[in-house]
Amino acid sequence: MLAISTANAAVKDTIAPYHFKQYLLLEDDDCDACGCSASGGSMGFASMLNAHFVGLRYFYQHYQSNDGLYSNSPWYDEQFNTVQLWARIPVIKKVQLSVLAPYHFHERETQKGNQNLSGLGDITLMAMYQLYQTHTDSTYFAHTLQVGAGIKMPTGKFNEANSGSLNPSFQAGTGSWDYSLAAEYTIRHKKIGLNTMAQYIFKSANKREYQFGNQINYAATFFYLYEKNKYSLAPQFGVAAEYYQSNFQRGQKLNNTAGQILFGKTGFEAGRDKLSFGFNFMWPLQQDLAGGNLKAIGRWSINLNYGL
Repeated sequence: MLAISTANAAVKDTIAPYHFKQYLLLEDDDCDACGCSASGGSMGFASMLNAHFVGLRYFYQHYQSNDGLYSNSPWYDEQFNTVQLWARIPVIKKVQLSVLAPYHFHERETQKGNQNLSGLGDITLMAMYQLYQTHTDSTYFAHTLQVGAGIKMPTGKFNEANSGSLNPSFQAGTGSWDYSLAAEYTIRHKKIGLNTMAQYIFKSANKREYQFGNQINYAATFFYLYEKNKYSLAPQFGVAAEYYQSNFQRGQKLNNTAGQILFGKTGFEAGRDKLSFGFNFMWPLQQDLAGGNLKAIGRWSINLNYGL
């Protein structure tokens, strides 16, 4: 489940005199509403302050689920934790490759007690090509347009028993090869800018004939870059949305597996020299997940990166 994430982004580029690197905002919600082999959980795909980097990131997602059988059916907590090794490296001129390797440790309440899951998740590769960039500061606004494609490999374990639960995304991996197409556009004036993105994710059936629904993501994020001496600070805020189509099992459409959610989001990244630290938080503004039987409570992440 490739997706592009919306919280972290590289905002500097090489256009003098502002020295912004490329502002990349890839929505990577690999979780079909939550959990499952998430590589970003809409928490971002790149660093704000380092165009190329390696780093570690932790992100947390909190949900509540209800079986919907009765009006007073209890709600159960679901907590998804991911530690992720991530990197963004240049390949050739105008092409950059992002790599995400997650390890998950999830927990949820059930009628029979708590259920735990841990293990390597699905590894994601995403390549972006810079189709257009303003090459002069004579214009009032600077523009950047990128297009790209990605692949998610089934390196995480898919447990068929969990696919029959209310939240079939309680998995370490999807067991499927998934593919995505993405476009990202940034407009800025001096240190202030707006980034917009859109992505479509094609999801295939795994060996157990389970197929998570295709997914659409989009986001809009305002950002500001402050620099003084060796220190940098990049706050941002915006919105992100995710749309999920229905899942299929053995060719049969599964009820209450489609959904949509709109998030507000805010965060920052602070850096000195090649080191940077980031924090991001997302909260639901509107949602309809699993026929109303699944509720997102919030998401947050922290990351520590070293610039290349």
